[in-house]
Amino acid sequence: MIPKVYREVIDLGDGREISLETGKLAKQAHGSVVVQSGKCMLLCTVVSNYKQSDVDFLPLTVDYREKFAAAGRYPGGFFKREARPSDGEVLTMRLVDRVLRPLFPKDYHSETQVMIQLMSHDEDVMPDAMAGLAASAAIQLSDFPFECAISEARVGRVNGEFIINPTRAQLEESDIDMMIGASADSVMMVEGEMDEISEEEMTEAIKFAHEAIKVQCAAQERLAEAFGKKEVREYEPERSDEDLAKKIYDMAYDKVYAVAKQGSSKKERGMAFSEIKEEIKATFSEEELEDFGDLVSKYYAKAEKAAVRDLTLNEGLRLDGRKTSEIRPIWCEVDYLPSTHGSSIFTRGETQALATVTLGTSRDANQVDMPSYEGEERFYLHYNFPPFCTGEARPIRGTSRREVGHGNLAQRALKGMIPEDCPYTVRVVSEVLESNGSSSMATVCSGTMALMDAGVQMTKPVSGIAMGLISDAESGKYAVLSDILGDEDHLGDMDFKVTGTADGITACQMDIKVKGLSYEILVNALKQARDGRLHILEKLTDTISAPAEDVKPHSPKMITRRIPNEFIGALIGPGGKVIQEMQKETGTTIVINEDPVTEEGIVEILGVGNEGIDAVTAKIDAILFKPVVGSVYEVKVVKMLDFGAVVEYMDAPGNEVLLHVSELAWERTENVSDVVNMGDVMDVKYFGIDSRTRKEKVSRKALLPRPPRPEGSKSRDDKPRGDRKPRNNDKKEN
Repeated sequence: MIPKVYREVIDLGDGREISLETGKLAKQAHGSVVVQSGKCMLLCTVVSNYKQSDVDFLPLTVDYREKFAAAGRYPGGFFKREARPSDGEVLTMRLVDRVLRPLFPKDYHSETQVMIQLMSHDEDVMPDAMAGLAASAAIQLSDFPFECAISEARVGRVNGEFIINPTRAQLEESDIDMMIGASADSVMMVEGEMDEISEEEMTEAIKFAHEAIKVQCAAQERLAEAFGKKEVREYEPERSDEDLAKKIYDMAYDKVYAVAKQGSSKKERGMAFSEIKEEIKATFSEEELEDFGDLVSKYYAKAEKAAVRDLTLNEGLRLDGRKTSEIRPIWCEVDYLPSTHGSSIFTRGETQALATVTLGTSRDANQVDMPSYEGEERFYLHYNFPPFCTGEARPIRGTSRREVGHGNLAQRALKGMIPEDCPYTVRVVSEVLESNGSSSMATVCSGTMALMDAGVQMTKPVSGIAMGLISDAESGKYAVLSDILGDEDHLGDMDFKVTGTADGITACQMDIKVKGLSYEILVNALKQARDGRLHILEKLTDTISAPAEDVKPHSPKMITRRIPNEFIGALIGPGGKVIQEMQKETGTTIVINEDPVTEEGIVEILGVGNEGIDAVTAKIDAILFKPVVGSVYEVKVVKMLDFGAVVEYMDAPGNEVLLHVSELAWERTENVSDVVNMGDVMDVKYFGIDSRTRKEKVSRKALLPRPPRPEGSKSRDDKPRGDRKPRNNDKKEN
């Protein structure tokens, strides 16, 4: 039976289209859709169990994978099979998850899977920009309890013009690369990097993307109506008890408000809140707690959240006693670790990050191998969040998605300030040692100082700050919180991280939890973030005002040389013999790459101290050495032969040529040692390639004065022409 296919088309306004299609593939999934733009095709399927899980949260899994077959390629590795997701895939999963998760009901706890896969790749289409659209479109075709259609779009700006879902080539020219997630009514997520743009420019980019997203949401709704909108499934809701909720609220609110107002530390505050919760639990019998103890904890958490929010909105005070725009105390230190190439500590309140910098060659670049993109990163940042930083003991199961996401945000914040002519591959590693709010922004700050300490000539220093927002729709009150605590992260209506220089924003990450947030509030929040960012930046520059003029004595120095293509083989040697011996003798690392345009060899020489680098440079000079016909060169005898001496150019050690016995002196030389000996240094004249021997010819005697002829002797040219023996040409003429 031929399936009935339903299709909707989204016009991007510049000749490009995105189509949504369902009815052909994966019909046993609860919802499936194929999203296509150009030759790029994504298949998204969604499934949610009908039985509620026992957990008290939504067990949602968003999985995004790019199949190598989509680009006509084989996976790397021995097994030739797709393995664990790449960092790029993980970042796309996070982008989609952050927009979908808040739109499910709070009491919906069924195991839910959203699976998106790239089935066909197009070099001119970036698939991650359509992943959110695909996920939402598939959910709209299902019976899930889901609030409304959403979509995500990438926005770039080339020559002052905004572009929706730009190509990778356009992004190279763009000063903005932002992903925006939104419904038709509200912006919900923003993440991206920028080239020092203003807060107003960032807001305009968000507005532009939101208009395109509205069109994409409408297309999803049309597709669902044509396909046949399903009735929302019924599910067993969470147990609730309004009387119990009010009772606990009345018991907890005032006590929590009083503790919150004391401005205590994280540990003291946590213990005080726990005591209040235990006091409330003690008012119930064991049977009651066994029956509805989970509700007691749930309603207490709501009361605690309400009290803390009210304290901020009513009195402008926060959990640690700060005012809304106040930054926690900061202390910084650089050059803390003696053996690293660069290091720094950044501590803000109870959040601390230790950053290290390692300098290397292009061989140390981070290789990115995805079906949709192949390349390398010469600057990259890794972020580690061990359990002890929050006083916990838990299993460590590899790099988490959170660590990938936070590290990527910090990397995007800093990478624009690494100059293009930086010869090194630079790796920054941030170890979070304490965490109570925005360790990713602490990573940006410590990373900036460590880079400058390492001697990386950053264009400008970068700082970052995490902000929060608490608002009340009924009263219209709102408070923007600078430098939020961990406890403030989850109780606010928006948390956003902004990084930048003194001149503009370089990266941002926002999660907006309230509907219809006005752009006026957003701009005010961004401006308050700028004030905080500049305050933190001043602390950084007070610690280290500018990049170190040179790398540390124990750090590797690097120079880059370009050599003609025909000399690459000579520098490598047969089987790599020459380059391996050079590295062993000089203690350096030598990497040779080929310029794809000029086909020249680009030689990177990395070594500690100048001695080894100078030795390699001299060897390269020797290999590149080309004597000029008619020029005089100083040489040294390095080998004695019966028919001459092998001499080495003093300007090019290792570059040797034969000085024939006949070119040693004007007088007839029977033994080479009668004129020269091993180690002798002399001048010779270079005559180029001898036409008879086809070998290079040098002469010592050409620089010596010609001895006078014996009296009465005549040269060959002095004889009368008639006395000369006829040459071959003469015979022909006769």
